[in-house]
Amino acid sequence: MGNKWLAYWPSAAVMTALLLLWQGAVIVFDIEEWFLPGPAAIVRETAAIWPRLLEHTGATLRLTLLGYALGTTAGIAVGMLFHLAPGLRRSTYPLLVLSQNVPIIVLGPLLLMWLGFGMLPKIVLLVLVCFFPVSVAMLAGLGSADSSLTNYMRMIGAGNWTIFRRLELPHAVPSLFSGLKIAAAYSVTSAIVAEWIGASKGLGYFIQLSARGFQAPRVFAAVLIIVLLSMLLFGAVALAERRLLRWRPRSTEGGKRP
Repeated sequence: MGNKWLAYWPSAAVMTALLLLWQGAVIVFDIEEWFLPGPAAIVRETAAIWPRLLEHTGATLRLTLLGYALGTTAGIAVGMLFHLAPGLRRSTYPLLVLSQNVPIIVLGPLLLMWLGFGMLPKIVLLVLVCFFPVSVAMLAGLGSADSSLTNYMRMIGAGNWTIFRRLELPHAVPSLFSGLKIAAAYSVTSAIVAEWIGASKGLGYFIQLSARGFQAPRVFAAVLIIVLLSMLLFGAVALAERRLLRWRPRSTEGGKRP
């Protein structure tokens, strides 16, 4: 435990120094709170409106988790389907890549026009953001199984489904977690954008209201919560990865045999 704290203290020291420098600059240059609040003002405002922030945080968290769950499930399914059906992958994969070049800030209003102002367009937006990195990671992992082991399993009479289930699928798990972590990093920000487009509750909606009223401390408080949510979701996926892949020898990572 002591070694872990020694590894993290330089980052903590730098962050503390930046916060102190920020607070000092606000005091020395007498910067108005509506323009740039100091860390102390942000903390005070966060404590003052905590029940309201908690309500909006809950709405954003529910949207994020639902979109992340559906998006990653769709990504895993698409990656597996493309691996098992190469013809479908060759004909459809370019369209999926093309869909990711449309900015979500543009796609959002279109989804509102097509699907209405309820929860559905927001969920669809998050699914589109989350499923692509997961599907790409899953497809790459399935295709990187040891070719010598694949040939050996074919020699002893294993069919395609047995090879997929016993060799390719377990081998794809480390790559899959890479995609899951990327999707986790994007999911909270995408939920905020979805709430900007149209919502009556959530941190994105709260930021819009606060910015229109020039209430900068509230904007910074919401941004702080967004960062914490992103870190927590990413950390949860990373923890699950360590727990599930604890059995995996280091010498076999990346498809290398010992």
